[in-house]
Amino acid sequence: MEYIPKIDIADYYYELPGERIAQFPAVQRDASKLLLYNKGSIREDVFRNIAEYINPGSLLVFNDTRVIRARILFRKETGSEIEIFCLEPLAPADYERSFGSTDPVEWKCLIGNLKKWKTGSIETSFPSGGQSVCLRAEKICPEGDAWRIRFSWNNEMSFSEMTEAAGHIPLPPYLKRDDAAEDNIRYQTVYSTVNGSVAAPTAGLHFTDEVLASINYKGIGSAKLTLHIGAGTFRPVKKEGIEKHEMHCEHFFVTRELLEKLISFGDRIIAVGTTSVRTLESLYWLGASISTKPGSYPDLRLGQWDPYSIKGEISLKDSFSTLLGRMNAEGSRFLHGSTTLMIVPGYRFKVINGMITNFHQPGSTLLLLVAAFAGSEWKEIYKYALGNGFRFLSYGDSSFLIA
Repeated sequence: MEYIPKIDIADYYYELPGERIAQFPAVQRDASKLLLYNKGSIREDVFRNIAEYINPGSLLVFNDTRVIRARILFRKETGSEIEIFCLEPLAPADYERSFGSTDPVEWKCLIGNLKKWKTGSIETSFPSGGQSVCLRAEKICPEGDAWRIRFSWNNEMSFSEMTEAAGHIPLPPYLKRDDAAEDNIRYQTVYSTVNGSVAAPTAGLHFTDEVLASINYKGIGSAKLTLHIGAGTFRPVKKEGIEKHEMHCEHFFVTRELLEKLISFGDRIIAVGTTSVRTLESLYWLGASISTKPGSYPDLRLGQWDPYSIKGEISLKDSFSTLLGRMNAEGSRFLHGSTTLMIVPGYRFKVINGMITNFHQPGSTLLLLVAAFAGSEWKEIYKYALGNGFRFLSYGDSSFLIA
């Protein structure tokens, strides 16, 4: 029987003045403010000094996903503007194959101004390599609350190259402005490598090559995973209760090296961002489920409430060793899975001991995750941030939380 924690979402709202939402990034990535929370103690510093507060021998886990230029604008002959927001690939369903394709591809997309697109295909043109490229979009059929769209274009460029040339950076809805040239760089982490997200893993936006070097110099380990962030990360929790909230599904990819490092570092694991938190914790529960129920989760999909009902708990080492065994049996280079895990107060953290994260929207799933980790102290953390000039949300300041 599925167990859903009892949460009153009204307890996770706070007053966030509009002027506290950072509309632009800090002039320098690592010059952002850093709130430090450690077992009830709160202080602040500048982010470039974060290595001073991380114990040597810890492991930082980063999400190396890269934001794609997912918003593509079309203008009909009538003058109506249609926006197509690419969410995830459907044919081919594999991100790498879809981005590398020079043939037509199909994606799950949101459509802005849908009522103006009755039938037929729409087109837009853009310059590339000294010629004009025509991109055509065809509306195939509904896909849940979105649409299946078929894209085709009239030259040999890949779909990735096409989106880079024709698309726009998908800034969050609370950044009430169009994307600018600066966002092409600043809405990406310096270590982003794998195309696929429609939102940035914002905790990583503060890191610079210098900060990464200081972390390495101090003897702090690092590892990477990939979780492609979907637009659902901005979906607010319904006021009727969390049991009515359908968590968005996100795809992740992890390597053998990551699993081996997680086993080696054990109880000294710090996640950079909530996406890394969700991936790491999802991995534990998938490994635990496979270990205690052989044959379960054949496609490595973790449900929204699964961890709250799983009875058989094993050690972190045994869980990740089980996943390594699966990789060996399949002869695979990496594990590909998906998760709809919703972390709320009452959740039992099995992997992380610390978290680097920004300040999140009132009543959001991201705030619930922070509250699950910090307990009722989340209110003091946010009260301090509001009272001491911290900037909020994607381009805002950072926090390092140790529970």
